[in-house]
Amino acid sequence: MRLDQRTGWTAARRLVGVTENLELNGIPLESLPPMLLRATSYGHFTSMQVRDGRVRGLAQHLDRLDRSSRELFGQGLSADRVLSVLRAALDRAWSVDVSVRISAFVLPRAETRRAETLQPEPDLLVTVSDPIAPTSTPPRLLAFEHERPVPHLKHTGTFSLTYYARQARLASYDDALFYDRSGNVSEASIWNICFARAGRIIWPEAAVLPGITMLTLQAGLEAVGVARETVPVPLSTIADYDAAYLTNSIDSALPVASITTPAGTTQYKSDPASAELIARAYAAVPLDVI
Repeated sequence: MRLDQRTGWTAARRLVGVTENLELNGIPLESLPPMLLRATSYGHFTSMQVRDGRVRGLAQHLDRLDRSSRELFGQGLSADRVLSVLRAALDRAWSVDVSVRISAFVLPRAETRRAETLQPEPDLLVTVSDPIAPTSTPPRLLAFEHERPVPHLKHTGTFSLTYYARQARLASYDDALFYDRSGNVSEASIWNICFARAGRIIWPEAAVLPGITMLTLQAGLEAVGVARETVPVPLSTIADYDAAYLTNSIDSALPVASITTPAGTTQYKSDPASAELIARAYAAVPLDVI
């Protein structure tokens, strides 16, 4: 069955579950070769939740993959190539609702050791698995001073993110929030964060990954007439806000229950006004057919 450009994937696929599969350059993999594990330590990726064969921010995902590949490998990724392998992987997944991760890296080859071949064409690994439901419980965050290397890239160097998230859970919190050496809030382990106050949505001005959902929400807010605000958010001022929200491909706006810093804990109550505003902004950005 192929993709119907007008309606997305065929309705017959809706009731079929997904068995996780991996495809390298459009070829299904039966197992994970050791060389693949070595290669993926230097690379980048993008993740998306596909529903009914559609996703918000498709053009931004494609742009992220192209720009990151140019920076890491000296060669970009055309939208046609990415869409070709993505559509093939979704076709074989036999479902309209899936989680997708597209990873770009370079498999080890003898010729890539020579200086004149240090700009190889990136390899693409597409992982398709069952859809992930949004988080149901507002998380309690523990703040750590931490700055990710090259934070503008969604790179595969995620050791520190996992490390601090684990440290937070060992301390009986749900996840980690980061602040930089200047004491300003930046991002969370796998999320961007924004704050709400008096009908305004504020994004921390810091070195962060520009998440696709964050960019989608910002575009949606502008579409509903709310100006974008990006300002420094010192850790010492987080109690001045009505609410805080985490955003990523799984959770478009996950309300934060509390943030614990070296100075104490800030509790946030439910804020229906800002929650409704963010939901309206997110819905204002249409879904794209893959």
